[in-house]
Amino acid sequence: MTALSTLGLTELDIVQNPAIGAYLIWQFTLGYQEDGAEAAPIPLAFLVLPMLLHRQTFDEVASTRKASGLPLFAAKFDKEREILMGIHGRAVQLRPLSLQSIGVAATSKLVRVDYDTAQLRGYSLDLLNAAKPRLPERLKGFAAAADKLGYWFSKLGLAQVASTLRVDF
Repeated sequence: MTALSTLGLTELDIVQNPAIGAYLIWQFTLGYQEDGAEAAPIPLAFLVLPMLLHRQTFDEVASTRKASGLPLFAAKFDKEREILMGIHGRAVQLRPLSLQSIGVAATSKLVRVDYDTAQLRGYSLDLLNAAKPRLPERLKGFAAAADKLGYWFSKLGLAQVASTLRVDF
């Protein structure tokens, strides 16, 4: 019996938790702001976990160059459209986890929620006077993938992201 099973935690509980979600959404906001964008629209944050906590979409995000952009990522699913189309359903399923994750990120002061404009502003570690957290080995690559999503989304408008990923906000 492992320590995790004595706590009643499954592998799913370990990966799909608000703290890890907060970390990924924070990395997403930093990627979004990389080229000078002020803040990310909150609806885009609800796509981060559905794309990164799904093996096939995560693998394609990880293997697509940052400079290639979201359209090239989406084009990789030409023969498997159902995977791309599944992002919307996963976004709906993971909405509570995404919302909790945004809350944890805001409470931890990793992001600021601007309620007037419905945007998220991520704070760099320099502003936080904090050391970068260490992720477990099995989660390596997730931070870079979240950053990449933020960068890709910042290059497109909300409607264009929705159209490219076949999602509805």
